[in-house]
Amino acid sequence: MSGAFLYCILMLFGLAGIGAPIALSMIVSAIFYLFMKGQDPGLAAEQIIQGLYDSFLLLAVPLFIVAANIMNAGTISERLLRFCVALVGRFRGGLGHVNVVSNMIFAGMSGSAVADAVGLGKIIIGMMTKDGRYSPGYAAAITAAASTIGPIIPPSIPMVMYALVSDTSIGYLFLGGIVPGIVMGIVLMVMNARMAHRMGVPLEEPVPARELPALTFRAAPALMMPVILLYGIYGGATTPTEAAAVAAFYSLIVAGLFYRALSFKALYGIFSESARATASVGLVIGAALIFNYIVASENIPAAVSKLMQGLDISPLGFLIAVNILFLILGCLLDATTIILVIIPLFIPTCKALGIDLVHFGVVSVVNCMIGLITPPYGVLLFVINAITGIPLQTIIRAVWPFIGVLVAALAAMILIPDIVLFVPKVFGYK
Repeated sequence: MSGAFLYCILMLFGLAGIGAPIALSMIVSAIFYLFMKGQDPGLAAEQIIQGLYDSFLLLAVPLFIVAANIMNAGTISERLLRFCVALVGRFRGGLGHVNVVSNMIFAGMSGSAVADAVGLGKIIIGMMTKDGRYSPGYAAAITAAASTIGPIIPPSIPMVMYALVSDTSIGYLFLGGIVPGIVMGIVLMVMNARMAHRMGVPLEEPVPARELPALTFRAAPALMMPVILLYGIYGGATTPTEAAAVAAFYSLIVAGLFYRALSFKALYGIFSESARATASVGLVIGAALIFNYIVASENIPAAVSKLMQGLDISPLGFLIAVNILFLILGCLLDATTIILVIIPLFIPTCKALGIDLVHFGVVSVVNCMIGLITPPYGVLLFVINAITGIPLQTIIRAVWPFIGVLVAALAAMILIPDIVLFVPKVFGYK
């Protein structure tokens, strides 16, 4: 490891520490490295162009963003919530269960934790805090925790990024996220039921069973999106990128024609917001591509792999150690940075130790999603704070029990690989 690389890392963390955007911090520190090594700074632009334009898979990212924004702009969130209220609202902690289940369903449409938090957050938090049934901090905390399921149940933008850096099948990664996403939902609902009993939350008035068919019919077009996506990919009709295009087109048809919830003005706003979000993600991906070039030129992955093998560490010991590191980094770094810059360092070691890359990828993405709600740099905590005005300190105090059960679920996924690999194996993964 050269001195230039150490200065590059120090500059990266220094810029990020004073509040510079992570993409800008990475690009500036990478160009600084190239200057110190006497290399052509044009290499930075070359790596961005080659990385972004040579990967057909990356097209899925803006298409999933468009689909999520269309779903958020229509009346789909409200219809899903009414359906979930009828489904699970009658149980102890009913609205908390509604929060989790609606996020699990919405996860099958958006692929983004932030999209889930924005699309459902304000509405469900308002429902939970009405008449003082739940405290604002608790409602915000369970909303943030439930939003982490968004990128686990397919589709998933973070898994697309992991597939890019690991050369792993995106189809099997999507399948691998189904059971872990359900497990995360179950542990959150168990914790919610326990907390609701402790807080003495009254039972909600149950929705009459005769109304359930009508509510299901109204929500059915939205509920069909995950089915169409998964059938397209695993039925062999589409590639994951083509499935993302189908998702964007289907969401436009559902919100615009079936629900009649979109105007041309609203559509312009959706496309503008999607373009900004895509540019933001694209900058981080481009910066990560430069950084990955630097890391490869320093031969760091091979050095890390050699060090781990020299320690004679078992595959399970390696997985536990790496996931503890990711949990710590999740408190300080953005999930995208961890996936695109940090995780590639450990992939050669995974191969050397015989660790399945689909298992490693899904577990790593779950870990990074938990990082979205861990202070001090929990992006979802800031998002919920921004859309509701609930003080950040209040949300942080209430979120710890949910972090605890999600970490327990993560530990189960590490110790029992078939939680991740069962569904991929059913579809022929070896």
